[in-house]
Amino acid sequence: MVAGHLQEKSGQFYAVLSYKDTKGKRRTKWVPTGLMVRGNKKRAEAMLSEIRRKFVPPEQEDDDEIPLDVNISFVHYLDRWLKIAKTTIKPATYTSYSQMIRSPIRPYFEEKGLTLIGVQASDIQEFYLQQLDRVSANTVIHYHALLHKALKYAVKTDLIPVNPVDKVDRPKKNAFTPSFYDKEEINKLFDLVDGTELELPVKLAAFYGLRRSECIGLRWSAIDFNNNTLTVNHTVTTVEVDGKEVELASDTAKTKSSLRTLPLVPVFKELLLKKQAEQKEFRRLCGKAYCTDYLDYICVDQLGKRTSPDYITEYFPKFLKKNGLRVIRFHDLRHSCASMLLANGVPMKQIQDWMGHSDFSTTANIYAHLDYQSKVTSAEAMLAGLGLKATGIEPLSE
Repeated sequence: MVAGHLQEKSGQFYAVLSYKDTKGKRRTKWVPTGLMVRGNKKRAEAMLSEIRRKFVPPEQEDDDEIPLDVNISFVHYLDRWLKIAKTTIKPATYTSYSQMIRSPIRPYFEEKGLTLIGVQASDIQEFYLQQLDRVSANTVIHYHALLHKALKYAVKTDLIPVNPVDKVDRPKKNAFTPSFYDKEEINKLFDLVDGTELELPVKLAAFYGLRRSECIGLRWSAIDFNNNTLTVNHTVTTVEVDGKEVELASDTAKTKSSLRTLPLVPVFKELLLKKQAEQKEFRRLCGKAYCTDYLDYICVDQLGKRTSPDYITEYFPKFLKKNGLRVIRFHDLRHSCASMLLANGVPMKQIQDWMGHSDFSTTANIYAHLDYQSKVTSAEAMLAGLGLKATGIEPLSE
């Protein structure tokens, strides 16, 4: 006999059955009893026992063959929705959604044995509360966005009448304070990475504020040595395809504003010309052993293989720790770039363009706490306006 329990929904009793299919996957099925909750508890229990006794699990193994209706298990609905959404979202977003569904969303709701129609706001709220014990509020907000989008589709296609996520209070977003290196730390790091595979990604991220995907995706065809420009128009990211992680090269950046052309300063022009000559020499020395798949890419190893995004993420903090430097994320080099620009009086709007942010508020929200010089200017203006004696305002101590 299969397991089962009674569940109240819209004032009626439902028999919720839980069983394993021929592949060992846990399935759930909701069976309406037709009995109102008030005054029918014993009758509903008797009906549940009879339903459990007579129930025969269907011989159905393919998830795609499970009817997409209100009785589909919630986790299987999410799987089906993700397949549908895959054609409308970016690969990186699809990978992120896949990872969140795989863990922690699937294990939590699979254990609950809920169906699509059975998921209530209280179930989702309880999920958030549990997750807040192990991850940040910002991470739970990502879960909230995914679940809201998935169930919004269920409402749109008339599978459920309302989106239960609309009734859930999402956590308050944590204020983000980025980590960054000062000029002494950056210069020390630059010295340590010289001649290593990290050299170009690190220097491009810290000086030009490039994202990891933009560093790895930078190509020789985007460098104009005659007009001294560097164009960010190509990215390489790690995405999930059919359950496997693969590297995806794309001519589309994170946002339209991410496509930008920056000046190729003399020190970087010299560095890139040197690296270009080295790559040609390595190709000559290695002969047929040299990988020719990535000839246009700048960040490659001595055998011509493109530097992996995951290698950067995993090895960078180990490199810092090994060399006695304060451990930060690779992405924090981008923040270090912005903080250096602010410290040297570059206006926030220009920093937005340099960093490739989609709108000014993104730049302001992240870096406003560092923009002390603008506050000094404002203070001096108030002193002058009120006719007060200005004795000079001390710079912010580091």
